[in-house]
Amino acid sequence: MKLKATFLFSFFVLYIHVIAQDILTDSAYVREHYTKVEQLIPMRDGVKLFTAIYIPKDTNNKYPFLINRTPYTVSPYGADQYKKTLGNFPAMMRKGYIFVYQDVRGKWMSEGTFEDVRPQQSKYTSRKDIDESTDTYDTIDWLIKNIKNNNGKAGVYGISYPGFYSTASLVNAHPALKAVSPQAPVTDWYIGDDFHHGGALFLMDAFRFMSTFGVPRPHPITPDKGPKGFEFPIKDQYRFYLNAGTVKNLKETYFADSIKFWNDLFAHPDYDQFWKSRLITPHLTNVQPAVMVVGGFFDAEDAYGAFKTYQSIEQQNKKNNNILVMGPWFHGGWVRGDGSSFGDIQFNQKTSIHYQEELELPFFEYYLKGQGNFNAAEANIFLSGSNEWKKFSSWPPKETQQRNLYLHPNGKLSFDKVQRTDSWDEYVSDPNNPVPFQAGVWDSRSREYMVDDQRFASTRPDVMTYQTDALSEDMTLTGPVIANLVVSTTGTDADYVVKLIDVYPENSPNNKNTMMAGYQMLVRGEILRGKYRNDFSKPEAFVPNQITKVNYTLPDVGHTFKKGHRIMIQIQNSWFPLADRNPQKFMNIYEAEPQDFQKATQRIFHDVHNSSYITLPVLNN
Repeated sequence: MKLKATFLFSFFVLYIHVIAQDILTDSAYVREHYTKVEQLIPMRDGVKLFTAIYIPKDTNNKYPFLINRTPYTVSPYGADQYKKTLGNFPAMMRKGYIFVYQDVRGKWMSEGTFEDVRPQQSKYTSRKDIDESTDTYDTIDWLIKNIKNNNGKAGVYGISYPGFYSTASLVNAHPALKAVSPQAPVTDWYIGDDFHHGGALFLMDAFRFMSTFGVPRPHPITPDKGPKGFEFPIKDQYRFYLNAGTVKNLKETYFADSIKFWNDLFAHPDYDQFWKSRLITPHLTNVQPAVMVVGGFFDAEDAYGAFKTYQSIEQQNKKNNNILVMGPWFHGGWVRGDGSSFGDIQFNQKTSIHYQEELELPFFEYYLKGQGNFNAAEANIFLSGSNEWKKFSSWPPKETQQRNLYLHPNGKLSFDKVQRTDSWDEYVSDPNNPVPFQAGVWDSRSREYMVDDQRFASTRPDVMTYQTDALSEDMTLTGPVIANLVVSTTGTDADYVVKLIDVYPENSPNNKNTMMAGYQMLVRGEILRGKYRNDFSKPEAFVPNQITKVNYTLPDVGHTFKKGHRIMIQIQNSWFPLADRNPQKFMNIYEAEPQDFQKATQRIFHDVHNSSYITLPVLNN
């Protein structure tokens, strides 16, 4: 099998390991135009947070603060050591801001104790009641009072985990905070972000990330003394995780009790108060700063968080200035490349450059400096397939209509309901031979799997494939996709993976070295752990062989299926090792032993009384 080159699954783990290289790169512009100050800023409870401040040398103007709070280090350390660039992209640096980078509480050179997705306080009774919103407030307050030549305004931005800290800054915001951009923000680590999707553990991401990030830090340290990346004894990730046998074996073999996050996983298998307390979204009320939520439709880590954060602010703040930007990007792709392509898919324009020049930079320039005009739409959306930016007055657009696409016998899909009275597909799923998430051999979770060709899965007997006839006209989808399945299983639990796929015509021209004729582009895929089909907090066993409804919502899409293309749906019961294996036995999977993993016969029904269908958000032209 061909070993494909891969991208380390998380930009931020990669970032930690290339810091030393970054220090050596040319930072001449930053040195020439900015003075660097390092400061331990005191919080209300006495804990001090390490903060690197880059102040423009030009004192003819007053500047706003642009703040990035991060658990991934503000490196390089040392007043004479400069970053090679400031802000999300070079144009921001050249516009002039007071750039502020802060190690969050308990990470790297900051004091205190770190807590993953620290819960938000509902009320404050003493100075010891702290959270990420109070740390942000105290930081801004100190900056305004102590850094000369500021204009009294501050903005906050960040991608992924720093996106969470950006969101937290909106709660009880400091009066000087005028503009915030949560980008791919970590939002719900159980329902749809990073380490859980639909109650299923995203095994590859959780294990690799936490094997480095989750290592205890007893005292402030710099990256050169920090934890090193985990060395996999078997490079083939499919084989490594399968050979490990169980999640329990992984923990006992490699972590024991050293990684707090893994202990938390095992202690909280269901959606209990531990996970709910980490939701920042219920606290997003009375939001005062302008907000621009940014995300990527093809973000393998936090696509869910971007939509959920935007929606929560919209629903709880009827008058707030809150907008959404979604493009055809991987995790952080809007500032990590020009956005002209992703994997095998071409977009025919530099989508990231458009975003930087037309959205992010004007957003901060307007709200922090009062310069220029910022007339962005409520929802600024790039539609893949048709490869065009669209502006909508709401998201999902008001012009969106829900249409049901029904599964039919013989692998057919149609907007017409099945009329037969006895129709189903039957197959065997074997957790000891799980369906891989991507073709080939991989040494890490790639980012490109989000758009990759699914033909490898179509050939497996344990993947049910359904497709429409060739479309007679373009069809654009704008919003969430809903899976409405009617199933049965001989087991007492099962996972359900639904994939929405764009099938290219056989006359499609090749893309460089990729044959696009018949290409099956993944547009959206998502998993649900079946025992949570009715309530994530209350797992419920399947009754063997009993017809059961399994309904769940996939993250939003923005994609045009072009005329001549086909819409395909694939349904399977494993997605390995992206998601951990379900033993197909009702139990706490964190306690599963190898002998608990058993084959099960699955049925997907599609008849007049038991219709399985996918609800699509079709944009009316």
